[in-house]
Formats: sequence, C-alpha cells, structure tokens
Amino acid sequence: MEAIERMYYRYFPEKMLGEILTKRWSDNFIPLLAAVVVIGFFLLRDPGFFTVGSVIETSRQLSEFAIVVVAIGIVLLAGGLDLSIGSVFALANITALICMNLLGWPVWAAALATLGAGAVCGAVNGFLIGYLRIRAFLTTLVTLIIIRSIVDIILLKYAVPISSAFPDSELWYFIGEGLVFGMPFSFLVALVIVAVWHITLTRMKFGWHISAVGGARRSAYNAGLNVKRTVFLTYVCSGVMTAIAGFFFASRLGSAGSDTGVGLEIAALTAAVLGGNSLGGGRGSVAKSVFGALVVLILTDSLVRIGVSGGISSTILGLMLLGVVAIDVRWLKNRHKILNKVYVSPTYFKLPAMPQTDAGTASPYALNDRLKAVSLIGKGEIEGPEDVIFDRADNLYCPNRHGDIVRFLAPDYADWEMFAHIGGHPLGMAFDRDDNLNVCVGGMGLYRISPERKVEKLTDETNRSLLSIIDDSRLKLADDLDIAPDGRIFFSEATIRYDMHDWPQDALESRGNGRLICYDPRDKSTRTILRDLQFPNGVCMAGDGESFFFAETWGCRINRYYFEGPKKGQVEVAIPDLPGYPDNINRASDGTFWVALVGMRSPALDLALSMPSMRKRMAKRVARDEWLFPNINTGCVLRFTAEGQVLESLWDLGGENHPMVTSMREHKGYLYLGGLYNDRIGRLKLEDANPDWTSQDAYWGARA
Repeated sequence: MEAIERMYYRYFPEKMLGEILTKRWSDNFIPLLAAVVVIGFFLLRDPGFFTVGSVIETSRQLSEFAIVVVAIGIVLLAGGLDLSIGSVFALANITALICMNLLGWPVWAAALATLGAGAVCGAVNGFLIGYLRIRAFLTTLVTLIIIRSIVDIILLKYAVPISSAFPDSELWYFIGEGLVFGMPFSFLVALVIVAVWHITLTRMKFGWHISAVGGARRSAYNAGLNVKRTVFLTYVCSGVMTAIAGFFFASRLGSAGSDTGVGLEIAALTAAVLGGNSLGGGRGSVAKSVFGALVVLILTDSLVRIGVSGGISSTILGLMLLGVVAIDVRWLKNRHKILNKVYVSPTYFKLPAMPQTDAGTASPYALNDRLKAVSLIGKGEIEGPEDVIFDRADNLYCPNRHGDIVRFLAPDYADWEMFAHIGGHPLGMAFDRDDNLNVCVGGMGLYRISPERKVEKLTDETNRSLLSIIDDSRLKLADDLDIAPDGRIFFSEATIRYDMHDWPQDALESRGNGRLICYDPRDKSTRTILRDLQFPNGVCMAGDGESFFFAETWGCRINRYYFEGPKKGQVEVAIPDLPGYPDNINRASDGTFWVALVGMRSPALDLALSMPSMRKRMAKRVARDEWLFPNINTGCVLRFTAEGQVLESLWDLGGENHPMVTSMREHKGYLYLGGLYNDRIGRLKLEDANPDWTSQDAYWGARA
C-alpha cells in the first residue's frame, strides 16, 4: 500500500498541470481544442475540402484574412480595439480597383495609393485614440460608419465602370492568381509579413513597447515610454496591413460590392481572441493571431460548403466571440487562483527514525549548550551572513541580504568594509587557487570576485532537462559550492521550482526539486550532474581529489558523490539519519568535517511527510504562516569523519547567540558561525584544534 501511495503522489499529473499553467502557451489550450474539433468535424463531413485545389484557394483567402487578424491582434496587444477594419478593407479594395481599372495606373502606384488610404484611416483612429484619448470602441465605431459611407458613395458612381474594365497588366493578375513554388503569391507575402511582425514583437524595442503599453499603460508612461506615439503607430500599422489585405482581395476578385468587408471586424476579432490574444491587452502574439484566423476561416468556409446560410454563419461567429470573450475574462481573473491551488504538489516521503538527542546520553547528538558562550563579531552591523570564509591575510568575509560581500579586517575583526557588491542574495563562498572569491547568488547564479574586486558572472544557466515543462535551464537558487583540485566548481541548486524566499513550499512538497551542477572554467561549460535531490545544500571536497560531500536539507542526510576515480558517477549515503536539517559543510583541521544543522526535526512534520494528501489540503486551505514548518530556531554544528561517523555536536539550545546556524568555518583554532537570518557572526575557541590551520592552505597549499 505504501508503494502504491508513493507512486501515486510522485507521478500524479497535478504537478504537471501546475507547471503547464505557468506557461504562456497554456492560453492556447482552448483554441487548439477548437481547431482540432473544427478540422476533424469538417474533414469527416466534407473530405473534398482538403483537396489540392481547395487548399490553394483557401490559402489565398487565408493570406488576406490572416493579415487582417494580425493587424487587429497588434491593436489588441497595445490595449486597443479596431472595429473599422472591415470598412478600411472595403476602402482599400475599391481604391485599388479605381487605380487599376479606371485610371490605368501601374501596379506599384496603385499599391502605394491603397496603402496610403489605409494609413490615413489608421492615422485618424490613432490620433483620436492615442493623442486625444477618445475611447477606442467609440472612435472606431464612428470611423467604421464614416468610411463605410464613403465606400458606398464611391460605389454608386463607379461600381459599373469598375466591373466592366479589365486592366492590361500581367503583374496584376499574377498577384491575384499566380503561384510561386506551388503556393499563391499572396500567401508568401503574408508569410513574410507574419515573420516580420513576429520578429518585431519579440526582438525589437517597438514590439516591446507595444506589449508594455498594453500590459500597463500607466506603468509604461512612468517608465519613460511614449505611450501616445506607440498607440498612434499601432493603428497606422493596422490600417496599412488591412489595406494590403484589401489590395490582394481586389487583385483576386477584380470587383467591388456593398457587402465587401461587412462583418469582417467580427470575424477578425473572433479569430484574434480565439487564438489567445487578450482583449485586456498585453498578452498575445502573431502566431496566436494566425492560428485563430485558420480556425475561423475553416469554420466559415466549411459552413458555406455544407449549405449553411450566411445569417446562421454570422450567428455562429457571434456566439463563438461571446464564448471566447467570456473565457478570456474569466481566465485572466481566476488563473492565478487555480495556479495557487495546484502548483504546490506534495509527494510521499518518509524520513528514517530520528536518532537519540537526549541530554546526558552517549549519543553524539546529545543536547548541550556549547555554543552559548561564543563571542560575537559585527553584531547589529550585518544582515544575513549565510556563509563565512577567510582569505590568506586572515580577513573574514561574509555576505549580506543586500547583495554585498562584507570584509571584516584582521586581526580583531572590529572594523569592516564592503568588499564588493553583487546583487541578489549571496550565499555559499569559496576561494580558488588564484584567490578569486567564487560566490553562489540566489536568483542570479555563480559569480567570481577577483582580488581587485572585479565582479564577473561565471554562469546563470545549465542544460535543460528533456522532459521538463518549466524551463529549468535558468538557475533559481544556487546555494553552496566547492572547488575541485583541477579548478572545476561543483555547486548545488536547492530547487528549480521556487525562489529563495519560497523555500517553505519546497519543504512542504519534499519532492526532490534540487540538483548538483558542475561549472568547468577550462571551457566555461555548465552541466547538471545529479537531479531530483531534496533541497541540496552544502558542498565540500572530501580531500581525496575524487569526491565531495553534499547535504540534502529536507532529506536530513549527507551524501558523497564521486566525480573521478573507479567510483565515478556513484552516490553513497554517508549519514542517513540526522536529527536536523543539514546546511553548509566545511573541512576541519584534523581531517574531519563540520556541518551546520539549520534546525531540528519535529515529530509533527516528520509524520506529515508521509501524508501528502494532508499537506496538499494545508497548502490550499491554510494561510502560509500557519503551515507546518521545519524548526529553524535551534542552531547546531556537527563534526563527522569521512566514513560518516558523527563525533560530536555543538548546540545553542537557548538561541541566545545563534538561533539559526547555516554555516561554520574553522580557522586557526577557532570556529566561526554564520546564519541566514542572523545579524552577527559567532566565534568559538576550539580545544585541541591546530592553531595554524587554514582552509586556504589545506586546499591550495601554503605560500611563502
């Protein structure tokens, strides 16, 4: 039964659902489903729809319709609305026909006149909406009526002459009917337009400005963007693109009617929203617009082929628009609520029995107060010294939560200075052979600080997992590190699913979201070497040149990984049953190792780890500050051998000096203590320790 429960909660797709909801492409679930249903239905109903001839003709229609949908999609992305595109389309159509059929202009001149007409219409909309700040709905509704009236007036006078004239231009007929590599010319032009706008929206400043204005207009203004100009230009672009579509329509049909472009705005708006573009602005893409255009075009053409009247087709489009708008609004409102309920996905996990810690027993974990009398360094002057380390001149370094590396000056450490500013929250540190200080920075990656205080980013990404839904190539929580004799840097990333301040969610899951990563300075490559670890934390070279120890905080164990030698690639459990949550690991002067316990295990949380359903309900229904948390209020330091035998423990039961211990570093007979939530560094005199021993000399040898 336990095995079944373990398997169920590890592989149940709720975690997958939560990760899918974080992706922007999840917005396309409904459009994709609609496309599959529509295409599948009409494929079964009318197989002839997908013949070669039918596909070519459909592609001509798609090229025109897709350009219009992309045009309205750009306006929607900027937070606007354009109801006049049907009228602009009709005006462009009749302009092109007048220039070609009546005036006898060359194709290029007719094209410029047509695009100019579209640009003027777009400029009028853009000026009224962007600069005069008139509502887009009202403005484009009025321009729809005015432009349609102009088209009707022109038609009354020129409809018959246009229909009876035939331009003497092969290029004109080629634009409407010609094929290039078996595809319509208009279709290829549409592909180019789509590609250009995709690049513009995703890679160019103007596209970023459009998204920024649509997402939060006031914030975009405060950031220095010219909001009025951006809105104006989106409408101009919409008018020009609609004119391009009208020009292709004119070359294909060669006639104009009073119904040209009627209802196009509804069809285009339906396609844009169905594809995943939001009516609220700031969310959409060219691909979504094209996808929606394809679905709507297949739907409307297929309805015609099976004999459905135009009125019913329009009704269906209207109902579809109503449905997708309702879904869009509700999705935007409730997506984060759904995500909050399903993203935290606890799994089954069972810790080994907790070892004996009663005071006065022979257990190496027996409670004591050996850390009570430590002296303090920098009390109240620093915040969050998660790690501590010494250079060859005996200066003491520690990070703080403001993104700085602070240096306390030897010998008394009364004075300090800011050594370097990195940003983020620096965590684990290690000096390399050349006295560069290598630092793991939460949320940023792996960095290096030279002795001259030059800050350099080494890496902020690794190879992505092939089956991962979320992008795990970026480093979220680089934690601790150590350096191999050949210069390779091995460091831990505690979790790939949560940020630094969301560690309670990772503890609640206990799923194994962490990994170990190797950075090789020789070729500057980064690769993941171990995955699915329980909040991997401290990393420390074993001294044999072939392996290192690393801690799994939520797993309450210390492991040993072999990166060279006959056991290369193997992992051994060194200490399987710690009484608390291990953090940083560092060497001791006698060949043993120090490890900090960030807190003590509690029976309640240990029991809850084997009850994932209870933890799931807690995550959904209980406020975060009322969750079962790991106890991080009792500091402890352990010393263990390379064989995994714990020799002694040092506790601060009262929490007077070090309620949390995340790291320690032995240096010349003293043990120095750091804590992520502390405002001080502790200093403890070690009996029988080598007063001349330093970690720098132990790693890289003494210097003359």
